Amino acid sequence: MKTVKHKILVLSGKGGVGKSTFSAHLAHGLAEDENTQVALLDIDICGPSIPKIMGLEGEQVHQSGSGWSPVFVEDNLGVMSVGFLLSSPDDAVIWRGPKKNGMIKQFLRDVDWGEVDYLIVDTPPGTSDEHLSAVQYLSAAHIDGAVIITTPQEVSLQDVRKEINFCHKVKLPVIGVVENMSVFICPQCKKESQIFPPTTGGAEVMCQDLKIPLLGKVPLDPHIGKSCDKGQSFLTDAPDSPATLAYRSIIKRIQEFCGHHPPKEEHLIGS
Repeated sequence: MKTVKHKILVLSGKGGVGKSTFSAHLAHGLAEDENTQVALLDIDICGPSIPKIMGLEGEQVHQSGSGWSPVFVEDNLGVMSVGFLLSSPDDAVIWRGPKKNGMIKQFLRDVDWGEVDYLIVDTPPGTSDEHLSAVQYLSAAHIDGAVIITTPQEVSLQDVRKEINFCHKVKLPVIGVVENMSVFICPQCKKESQIFPPTTGGAEVMCQDLKIPLLGKVPLDPHIGKSCDKGQSFLTDAPDSPATLAYRSIIKRIQEFCGHHPPKEEHLIGS
């Protein structure tokens, strides 16, 4: 980890809010600058969707003298996922906590990322083993912070409040919250519709109450799902979409946050 400048965890309280989609597009957006080296690590052990979203299904991990080699989407965008270790994408990973923790430790310690500007860690939903392991193992190497993904409705927000509470308890800085699927903008008439009504004020009110930044709101766009299923970057597939503009604004704010928190002296994770 000493060759990685900035480390960002992407968290969510609930599944299905678009966390892996956001992680993938954060990686794509950062990697558009060819001078920026980006790594995307998928530690969702039981539901690794990053290989599909990044167009890397069927790829295998290779081992060298310096460790595991990530799978590269572009020259400056490397990916690692437990999905690369499965013989079939339909294989279930039925592991207890200690084995999951060991896998995460191995990913963090044994993958030869090289010199990397941003490491994005896509986590499973919740506040359990995988999250504790990632925070514990990375604590000596300085984590810039967490980006927390939610949707507008209260059933999602109540779990996000738990996630924020988790961050405070383990002293993990919160970079901010992203409200995904905030509204649907009709591609024909451009009228906005609320698919998930923010009955308690959505992420905006929650962030005001908890005094944490709202990084932005990403509208629902059916083309995002299509791009993910094809393993392509939505940012390049639909450059003029309101969702793309929202993504770019959020990515810029994350870069600014990391720019104000330069990397500290780091230490390798012990075996």
